[in-house]
Amino acid sequence: MNVALNLDLRENHLLRKLMRPASELMTPDRLAAIQPSRISASRALMNQAIRERWKIECRRFEIDERARGTALYIIDTGNYLFSFPVYSFEPSPEGRTGRIIGRAWDMMGALIEGEITSEDLETTRRELPKLYEGRATPGTLTWCRSNRSARFFDFALDALASGRQPDVAPLGKTCYLMRNTGLDGNGTFGTRTFLTLEADHPLRWSLSAQMLSAYMMRVFAEDLLNHLARLRSPEAVSMAPELARYLGVGNGSALGLMLFVNNHPRLIDRWIFIREEALAHAKMLVPQPDGKEVDDLIALLRKAIRFRREDRVVYEAFTKSDIVADNLEIALREAEDLRSRYARREAVAALPFAELCETLQGRIHDEALETLHSLLIELVPVVADRLVQTLIVDEEPTLRPEMTVRRLRDIVQNDYAWAFNLDLVSERSQRYVWYKSQTAEEPRRGPREEVGDVVNLGLDLPRLIVRLDADLSTADPAMSVARFLLANPSHRAIVTRAQALAGLPYHSVHSDIMSEDFVPAHITRLLNVGIHGIDKARDFLNRNLRGVLFHGAPTAHDLANGDGDTQWFYPAEPAI
Repeated sequence: MNVALNLDLRENHLLRKLMRPASELMTPDRLAAIQPSRISASRALMNQAIRERWKIECRRFEIDERARGTALYIIDTGNYLFSFPVYSFEPSPEGRTGRIIGRAWDMMGALIEGEITSEDLETTRRELPKLYEGRATPGTLTWCRSNRSARFFDFALDALASGRQPDVAPLGKTCYLMRNTGLDGNGTFGTRTFLTLEADHPLRWSLSAQMLSAYMMRVFAEDLLNHLARLRSPEAVSMAPELARYLGVGNGSALGLMLFVNNHPRLIDRWIFIREEALAHAKMLVPQPDGKEVDDLIALLRKAIRFRREDRVVYEAFTKSDIVADNLEIALREAEDLRSRYARREAVAALPFAELCETLQGRIHDEALETLHSLLIELVPVVADRLVQTLIVDEEPTLRPEMTVRRLRDIVQNDYAWAFNLDLVSERSQRYVWYKSQTAEEPRRGPREEVGDVVNLGLDLPRLIVRLDADLSTADPAMSVARFLLANPSHRAIVTRAQALAGLPYHSVHSDIMSEDFVPAHITRLLNVGIHGIDKARDFLNRNLRGVLFHGAPTAHDLANGDGDTQWFYPAEPAI
């Protein structure tokens, strides 16, 4: 038993050693480089549905030729049933926008536990359009809404109605027919708070209910397209399955995600931590004598390279796909060289995958390296899938009044050492303020001299920390935090945050978000690409991102038939 315990301790020590420190990971540009992986919410949700063979049944589809009407889907996960009512509308430019101020959408829906009653179906129809004034029915997990990508939806509709499949090339510019414009849950509008979900609830882990709602938008978009084509012409054909898999659901995000990161530090820490832990397990993996795991990695690298070569999206600020592909070719050559050493039965490093990553650090672009990391996680699927189930986070911070000033100052100086190295006094460093637009009800960032007197919604973390440390330095080290806050009540919020997050390595971005040098799109990209699992994320003005979820994912028909492949990501363009 002692031998086993020592082995466990050594393995755990090695695991932690292979996990990168926050000083390396938590800078905005490094976070922006993180790529979708098996840990990302959309991929994790889809893989769970594949494993458990979820069944999605359309019970009702009463929609006319102008796309007006109601549809109802039932999702059977094995242990739970969910209803997904859809309220479809004729597209209209009036009141339509991808922003939260919109008052007209092409589709609105809700994810509700159990089989929805006729009464709740009508109540939801009435309440959904009210948004902030509306109230969800009991058992509702999310409300959602989306709009068609009008040009590409109509392009595909014209083709199918004429009896042929649409050309892939134009569709490949966005890779979706509908784009999500809102996924709300976790108490919003009276939806069920996720921490109250039962231990065996299939959507208990963070963001899973939102991702299922987004997937159902994709299901509805395909069904609506085929339905409208049939209504238009008796010669119509349905979309080919390979094209249906290739097209995902669009997603657009803007500056509000910076505030999400500020307000959900434990979720950010937990997600980055489990990704690093899964990657460390992959780096510790010792291939079989025949090098099978190296072969698997080579196949995944080739798949990623092809995906990047076929990418038709035009990127403005982020790295172009052909550059990432060129860098992945370097990683591929290194992996093939490792495979050759196995074939020749030559000596290899004790941890060949860890060595592979180390040799490529600094030689290839960060996005290519993070792609390699994501592919390595595919080699430890059981570990990764188990870690996803731990994404259940209570984010309520708790003040510890009994802590001493000495201990609090140790936390501040150790956990936030990065903050003391920033320029926090120059005009450039304090130029911007985060505020809520009066007309658009959206978070925005603007120069202080232009915005005027507004409430700063951004968490000015480094300055709060430095000011707190200055006051702590003049207090009695043996004094309790309670007495310190009686004398310095303005520090209560930052003290509570520092205490609640003590010892967590990845909770906060190491940057001054008020500075002119800060690029908001870096953090939007972390949420969209790394955490949500969005592919082909295109940037606009270093603020807004658009991309595609479930790109290549199995269809509802695939799931029911057990035909889903957990390595569905990075799809090849269908040849139709």
